[in-house]
Amino acid sequence: MSWCFCKIEKDKYVFENDLAFAIWDINPVSKGHILCIPKRHVETYFDASRAEVNACLDLIDKAKVLIEEKYKPSGYNIYVNIGETAGQVVFHLHFHLIPRY
Repeated sequence: MSWCFCKIEKDKYVFENDLAFAIWDINPVSKGHILCIPKRHVETYFDASRAEVNACLDLIDKAKVLIEEKYKPSGYNIYVNIGETAGQVVFHLHFHLIPRY
């Protein structure tokens, strides 16, 4: 198993709920880039429960409000890479919320 998000310290969390947490991306594509991640280690979107996916989507909504207040972007990308050929580098499911300017 490659690097995963299982050992992220809670003081790095921007938001969390019972099943997921959000952190600032350490290699942001743009200002305000946030990752929303299930707490349970699952490699891909298709390995996650519906509840875990929904928990991540709830955090994306919260993160969007924070990003709007802080950075005022003009658009967003939300995406998930699934598998190495699709660009997945960290094999622990994570949703990207990327503000665009």
